[in-house]
Amino acid sequence: MKKISSRFSIAVHIISLVSVMPSLTGDVIAGSVNTNPAIIRKIMGKLKKAGLITVRAGTGGAMLRVDAAQITLLDIYRAVEVVDHNELFNFHEHPNPDCPVGANIEAALRATMVTAQLALERELAEVTVQQLARQLVNEK
Repeated sequence: MKKISSRFSIAVHIISLVSVMPSLTGDVIAGSVNTNPAIIRKIMGKLKKAGLITVRAGTGGAMLRVDAAQITLLDIYRAVEVVDHNELFNFHEHPNPDCPVGANIEAALRATMVTAQLALERELAEVTVQQLARQLVNEK
């Protein structure tokens, strides 16, 4: 079963870590995520491009560019391009057009899939990095 890319969970990890401990280097962040620093740099580049973090050259150090209370999980989700062409669900290619199901499956299912994606995005929009950070450091 294919899953949504782990870029999203890694990006949330990065943003959460930086919100709790600013000015961390990519190597320190990679140690926390327990992945290759090159992967961290790539995802941090996407977060920087989206305007969510800044990264100081030289000595390094990532910091939030936006207050943690203003960043939602949806912002992060969109920043790291979790889905292709803004469509969470893909349809299989070339169903049999001579079959009544094959000819109509995408049209019949598309509205439900769009509704499901919108529900996911609404849920992600309700959670801020600040809320998540409080849960992570037990500051409820």
